[in-house]
Amino acid sequence: MACSISSPQNNQSIYLNPSFLSNRRTSIKPILFKSTNINFPFSSPPLSKPVIISLKSSSIAKYDDVVVVDEEMDKIRRLQNGSDVRGVALEGEKNRTVDLTPPAVEAIAESFGEWVIEGLETPVENVRVSLGKDPRISGPSLSVAVFSGLSRAGCVVFDMGLATTPACFMSTVLPPFAFDASIMMTASHLPYTRNGLKFFTKKGGLTSPDVEEICGKAARKYANRLTKVSTLLNVPPTRVDFMSAYAQHLREIIKARVNHPIHYDTPLQGFQIIVNAGNGSGGFFTWDVLDKLGADTFGSLHLNPDGMFPNHIPNPEDKTAMALTRAAVLENSADLGIVFDTDVDRSGVVDNKGNPINGDKLIALMSAIVLREHPGTTIVTDARTSMALTRFVTSKGGRHCLYRVGYRNVIDKGVQLNKDGVETHLMMETSGHGALKENYFLDDGAYMVVKIIIEMVRMKLEGSDEGVGSLIKDLEEPLESVELRMNIISEPKYAKARGIEAIETFRDYVEEGKLEGWELDACGDCWVSEGCLVDLNDTPAAIDAHMYRAKVSDKEHGQFGWIHLRQSIHNPNIAVNMQSSVPGGCQTMTRVLIDKFLLAGELDSILDISQIENYVKSGQGS
Repeated sequence: MACSISSPQNNQSIYLNPSFLSNRRTSIKPILFKSTNINFPFSSPPLSKPVIISLKSSSIAKYDDVVVVDEEMDKIRRLQNGSDVRGVALEGEKNRTVDLTPPAVEAIAESFGEWVIEGLETPVENVRVSLGKDPRISGPSLSVAVFSGLSRAGCVVFDMGLATTPACFMSTVLPPFAFDASIMMTASHLPYTRNGLKFFTKKGGLTSPDVEEICGKAARKYANRLTKVSTLLNVPPTRVDFMSAYAQHLREIIKARVNHPIHYDTPLQGFQIIVNAGNGSGGFFTWDVLDKLGADTFGSLHLNPDGMFPNHIPNPEDKTAMALTRAAVLENSADLGIVFDTDVDRSGVVDNKGNPINGDKLIALMSAIVLREHPGTTIVTDARTSMALTRFVTSKGGRHCLYRVGYRNVIDKGVQLNKDGVETHLMMETSGHGALKENYFLDDGAYMVVKIIIEMVRMKLEGSDEGVGSLIKDLEEPLESVELRMNIISEPKYAKARGIEAIETFRDYVEEGKLEGWELDACGDCWVSEGCLVDLNDTPAAIDAHMYRAKVSDKEHGQFGWIHLRQSIHNPNIAVNMQSSVPGGCQTMTRVLIDKFLLAGELDSILDISQIENYVKSGQGS
C-alpha cells in the first residue's frame, strides 16, 4: 500500500511506493526499536501511515577526558580509500583485524555532516542527509553509528534501506526528495567482512582531498572519545522508499528514448533479458524496471539480497559471475545478460551470442553508442586500456584521453575537460565504472545498462538481429594481457610511503635510461597535450595514488607493448599491468622488470616479488 510522508523541512507530501522493498523476491524482516539501541533490517517494511520524524542529537554519550593518541588517529586516517572509506567490519579475514568499527563510523559520519553544513553556500535550517546500504551483514550495526554521527552534527536523517550507490546520489537531485547530501554504505565487490562509506552532495561524489579532510576531523573525534559510541536515539530516522522513484526514473528514460511505435509503455516486450545481481542491491532492476517495461526476465540469477554473497563475488570482472550469466543467456536464448556489482555503480553485459562484454570491450561498446549520439566527442579512460581501444575510438571519429587509474580520477578528468571547452560525454574505467555527461557525471551501472538496452531495441526496430555485440566486432584484442601484484613488506602505517618510494624509483629508472627501450608514456596516444597521466595545467588534480606507464620497444618490433605500475589505494600492494602485441612480450617485460629494476634497485627488500617471479618461471604468455 502506498502512502505519503510529510517533509519536516517544507511540509510537502512525498509519495511513497514500497514495491521495491516488499516485492515477492525480497525477504523482509521486522524492524524493532528498543530503548537502548536500534536494530535495522536489510530492507524497509512498507509504511502503513504518514510519519513525520526529525532526528536530532538528543542523547549524547558521556566520554572520558580528551586524550589524543597518534596511533588511534592513524586508525581512522588509514580507512580512507581514495574518495571512499573502506575497512574490515567483521572478523574472518586472515591477518586482518576489524578497523571499521561503530565508533569509527560514528566519528566519520559526524565529520561528514559538519562538512556538509559548513560547505553550504546558503545556510539551511535542517540539513537533510539520506543513507542507503547494500545487503552486507554488518550494515545494520554500522547504520546506527551513521545515524548517531549525523545526528550529533545536527542533521535530519533519512533511511533509504537497501539501495544502490547511484540511487544515493540521485536522492540529492530528484524531487520531491532532493536531500542535501547522502551516504552509501558499501564495499563494492570486496568480501562480506568488509564495508565502507561513499559520500555525495548535490555536486556529485566527494574527491579524495574532501574525504581526507573528513577523516582528519574524524580521527581527532575518535581518539578523544576513546572508541566509545553513542547509540541511544529517541526516535529512528525517517524511512523513505526512494528506490521506487529511482526505478521509475529509469523506466521513463527507456520509454521516452525508445519511443516504441506500437507499445510505448512496454518497449521491452518480446525481449528476454537475464540479470545476475550477485545477491547485491541490483535485483530491483529486474522487477522494478525490466518486468514493468514488458521484458521476459526468466532465468535471472541471484536476485535476493544476501550479505554473505553465497554464489560468487558480485563483480562484472569476476569470471564466475560472467560464466554463469553467459550460460543462462545461451540456455534461454536471451537477447542480453547483465551483471551488476554489489552496489550497482558498475556493470557488464553478455550479448545474445554469449560473448562477455566488460573491460575494454564494454568501453568500446559504450563509445560506439555515445559517438553515434555525439560525433567527435572525447572518451576518457584509465591508462590500462589497450592501444587497440584507442584505434577503435578514433576509427569511430572520437578522441581518446588516457588518464590515471581510479574511477574518481577518470570522472573528474572528464568534468575538467568539459569546463575547459573540450566536449567529453563518456568517462570509463576498465573495472566497469562508467559515467556520462548527460547523467550528472555519475558512475551508474544501471544507467549504463539502460543505454545499452535502448540501443538494443533501436537496432531491432531498424531490422537488425545481430545484437549489441556487433557494434564492437572491429575491436582488436591484445595478444597478451597480464596483471600481477607485489605486496609491500611494511607495517600498515608505513606501507603508503614505501609504495610511493618504489613507484618513484621506477620513474627514475625509466627516465635515466636504465631500462633499454622503455620510455615514460605521458599521454599514450591521447590528443590532449596538457593532462592525461600527469596534469600540467594550472590546477592539477591531487594525486591519490602514484603510478606510471611506460611504452616498451625493441629493434625487431618497434613498440610492442606497455607496462603500468601503480600503488593500490585499496590494499598495501603495487599492481603491475602489461599488454603486448607480440608473443612472449609480457614475459620479456617481466624479466627486465625483475633483473634491471627490482633486483638491481634492491627493491625486493620492501616488495614481495614472488608472484612476479612465479609468472616468469611459469612461462605463460597471457
